[in-house]
Amino acid sequence: MAAAKHPTGQGTVNPTPPIEQQLQSAGLELLGTCMGLSLYTPGWRHGMALLEDLTPREMDALGALMPKVRAQAGQVLISEGDMGDWMLLLLDGTVDVTKKTGPGEASRLAVIKQGAAVGEMSMFDAAPRYASCRAIETVDAGVLTRSTIARLIEDHPAVGAKLLVKLTQMLAQRLRNTSNQLVRSKTLPQLQG
Repeated sequence: MAAAKHPTGQGTVNPTPPIEQQLQSAGLELLGTCMGLSLYTPGWRHGMALLEDLTPREMDALGALMPKVRAQAGQVLISEGDMGDWMLLLLDGTVDVTKKTGPGEASRLAVIKQGAAVGEMSMFDAAPRYASCRAIETVDAGVLTRSTIARLIEDHPAVGAKLLVKLTQMLAQRLRNTSNQLVRSKTLPQLQG
């Protein structure tokens, strides 16, 4: 693959390798697709904001386009600082989300479980990953890419629209939570002083 001109006209941009190649180079085991997603998720899909408004048929249309991956306990699924235009939907397992705080040091941001989504910021803005995600136990996850969303919008507009609305709501809620944490961290020292 030849490098393309950068959109700003300065330098070149290396083409993004196919998603399967990106996932394999990250050490993730490819398990096919999330075909039959509605059958896989009946017990938890209503607790998963990203999927709760989709019908079983819509979930299956989405799942057919999503690669499914597995990570073993201790394995990194997403590395802070890496580039990526995809996010993960946890189908099974638990993941530790951490942020580097110094050389050899990291702070736990969250422990997420089945039904949660991670990596959505980089999927949207193509910026380096903000945090790392490591499997605490064996994890199965569906991979949602920017190109998958574009294909959904084209082939299944109702599903694409519902998914975009849910992703926007999810990002807005995370921004609201972060803002509340920032306010609390600034007011706590004032209350203690």
